[in-house]
Amino acid sequence: METEINCPLRYLQSLLGGKWKMPIVCMLAGGTPLHNATIKRRLGQITSTMLSQTLRELEADGIISRKQFNEVPPHVEYSLTERGQSVVPILAELGTWATEQMAEQQKIPACGGCSAKC
Repeated sequence: METEINCPLRYLQSLLGGKWKMPIVCMLAGGTPLHNATIKRRLGQITSTMLSQTLRELEADGIISRKQFNEVPPHVEYSLTERGQSVVPILAELGTWATEQMAEQQKIPACGGCSAKC
């Protein structure tokens, strides 16, 4: 049984924590719905199982929406909900901060893989 989360930062972490959630939200910030295979290809080293689990969690939390097309072959598209779109400016700011910190710490350059909005 999970206890109630009273800390806003812990709540945020429960929604967007983990290795893949923020990159997925950032990827979907471009506004174009994406197929599962496109997301997997852009993320690189994520397993199919982990991608499915992460997408299910984001959908359950109301961050992304899933639209299934009953065609042959069947396919699914993912996009941000209004709730998901509301976090994009915050992620963009975090990305700017992280890019500055990487430059100051002489780390490798930022990937530039996120959309222009994030």
